[in-house]
Amino acid sequence: MARASWKGTLLADAPVTNIEIVEGNVYFPPDAVHNEHLRPSDKRTVCGWKGTASYYDVVVDGHVNRDAAWYYPSTKDEAKHVEGWVAFWHGVTVEQ
Repeated sequence: MARASWKGTLLADAPVTNIEIVEGNVYFPPDAVHNEHLRPSDKRTVCGWKGTASYYDVVVDGHVNRDAAWYYPSTKDEAKHVEGWVAFWHGVTVEQ
């Protein structure tokens, strides 16, 4: 099982057969993510082959980890397999 957590709270979990690993980052399918801990962020970045990423702040018990999750709402053709999937960083623990 792959899991993402922060401050002892589970943010996402999925069987390892249901995740994607791209450039060393674990991407979780949308139905594996506990959205109640995510708050939309204004941050955007651009990847040359995936497209424009949107970010979420991770919120746990009033603590905010800004821009600690990202996803590609609409990808370029080469990255369709992770379109809408969520990855984590900035201190979020990801185990696989």
